[in-house]
Amino acid sequence: MIKKTSRTVFLLIVLAFLYAPILILAFYSFTSAENIGAAAGFSLENYVTLFTTEELTDMIIGTVLLALFAAAIATVLGTLGALGSFYSGKKMRSFMGTLNQIPVVNADVVTGFSICILLVVVLGVSKDTYIPLIAGHVALCAPFVYLSVMPKLKQMDPSIYEAALDLGATPRTALKKIIIPQILSGIVSGFVLSVTLSLDDYFIATYTKPAAFDTISTYVVNATKGSQTEIKTALWALSTLIFVIVIVAVVLMNTNVKSKLPHIKRGDERI
Repeated sequence: MIKKTSRTVFLLIVLAFLYAPILILAFYSFTSAENIGAAAGFSLENYVTLFTTEELTDMIIGTVLLALFAAAIATVLGTLGALGSFYSGKKMRSFMGTLNQIPVVNADVVTGFSICILLVVVLGVSKDTYIPLIAGHVALCAPFVYLSVMPKLKQMDPSIYEAALDLGATPRTALKKIIIPQILSGIVSGFVLSVTLSLDDYFIATYTKPAAFDTISTYVVNATKGSQTEIKTALWALSTLIFVIVIVAVVLMNTNVKSKLPHIKRGDERI
């Protein structure tokens, strides 16, 4: 009994540590307070400011478009890399897996600085374009797509692909109709993870973005250093909306997964 109580208390402490700051921020986003901890009444002014300030809406739209575009490229490259590695020899597969782990464990600041040096200094690409920024986010996200797709390839039944080739299907047709459907969940997971990583990134964007462009992360950091209280409190509302969207997405994804699980019969019961 004591052991069970201790586990419950420990779990509650961990959950409080993770979610209490977010819930406090969400609470104050619905008030007129200018600082966390200040007493104030209920207000939706922060949300009105968020959606009526052109600077904020442009920043949000730009960040989302960047995340979707970079995630799409990273998903294609990561999926092709996983396919190529899976159907290579054992040594090449091990080598590719090791190379893929380096960007994953590497610090983002190193990746961002390296991309900036390679494209801007060595290749002469103008930093006023979005090429370094997109390249940096693709380099950040593609390895995680690889890691999402590779387990699905290992779970796949290889005999189905071989049977398709024996029955006259071309490798392209077999890839499209046999392999892709079996690894689609891994591809989707990699894309969603890539979008999340791009939205969350700060260091790579700092080194590679054009001067006139801001992502949510870089904008928030710069805004907290300024004195525009109205903008700061509007960012509380933005954080709350992002948190709610993430919760809804996770609930929907888990509900969808559970609905697709096969029913197992045990006697006359359906589980």
